[in-house]
Amino acid sequence: MEYPIDPAEIRKMAQSPAGQQLISMLQKSGGENLQRAMNKASQGDYGDAKAALSGLLSSPEIQNLLRQLEEEP
Repeated sequence: MEYPIDPAEIRKMAQSPAGQQLISMLQKSGGENLQRAMNKASQGDYGDAKAALSGLLSSPEIQNLLRQLEEEP
């Protein structure tokens, strides 16, 4: 099931310390895949966006940051 992305929520997450660190790590480890994922997501193609990031998101450091983002109020 695909979920619509709330741009305000994305901005809030991206501006958080964990979000900033996550973005930095993704840019360093896979800038092209990150850009492709962002382009696909902006077009509403969340499946391809997820596929573009799947390898990057499996890293333990990135998984830890994602957990932190989920826990933020």
